[in-house]
Amino acid sequence: MTAPPPYVTGEQIRRVLPMEHAVMALEQAFRAEAGRSDPLRTAVPWSRGELLVMPSEHGEWAGAKLVTVAPGNLARGLDRINGVYVLFEAATLVPRLVLDAAGLTTLRTAAVSALATRYLARTDARTLVVFGTGPQARAHVRAMLGVRQLAEVRIVSRDPERAGRLAAELAVAHGLPVIAGTPADVAAADIVCTCTDSSSPVFDGHLLSDTAHVNAIGSHRPEAREVDDETVRRAFVVTEHAGAARREAGDLILAVKSGAADESVFQADLHHIVTEPWSRPHGPTLFKSVGLAVEDLVVAAEIAAKVLASP
Repeated sequence: MTAPPPYVTGEQIRRVLPMEHAVMALEQAFRAEAGRSDPLRTAVPWSRGELLVMPSEHGEWAGAKLVTVAPGNLARGLDRINGVYVLFEAATLVPRLVLDAAGLTTLRTAAVSALATRYLARTDARTLVVFGTGPQARAHVRAMLGVRQLAEVRIVSRDPERAGRLAAELAVAHGLPVIAGTPADVAAADIVCTCTDSSSPVFDGHLLSDTAHVNAIGSHRPEAREVDDETVRRAFVVTEHAGAARREAGDLILAVKSGAADESVFQADLHHIVTEPWSRPHGPTLFKSVGLAVEDLVVAAEIAAKVLASP
């Protein structure tokens, strides 16, 4: 009888795999166009939220993420997102590792944003503005510091007290100025990361400088958006995968529907950005992420290489 696979907690995920290693693994995957034949995310509505199912296969591994999204959990003092990731050996389909899905998602999402930022943001970017105060906001500050030498970070939230607390925590953790800010701070930002559950735009796209880069990662629903029409209209847009973006990237879908942008916003993806020569256009850049199953698989495989090799 096969022994049950070990379980890796969110804290263990953070300890075992450095952010930079996740970024490098994801770059290799996007260069190889890994996951192109994977099915898109399946969403199953439940009475108190939804179940998301994300399977993928690449190389020696196959895996599936089962994630629940329960908006009412916040009022109960519980995490809004919960779930597990099961990693299988592709040759035998025997499960080899089970991972905390929230911890895995936090790491891989920030790592994908870091990869996009490495290629799309100005090399001299110094000022970061992050919208949100949850795990993704924390992870994105760490991820952006891994690809740019930042001088200042501003945290923006609908709850200024939470923004202040997170700013103080991050200032100590990273040893640089981190303060609570406002949406207007995007005017001076070199990099903007939107890490919220907002269904409507969190800043005015008219304020963005022509040299700013935006990572929009908070939404994967076609009716929801964190960035407005003006941001999409002005920006050179990059997605992870055109098919997934056309189905789930509300930030882009709604801009096309309103006439602010056209179908060209779905043309450029990370594979092209990391493999083909291109020159930065005039105006902001926007990376719209909805999250792909292969991203989870690639990062889970990196974790497995370390965990399963341990005595």
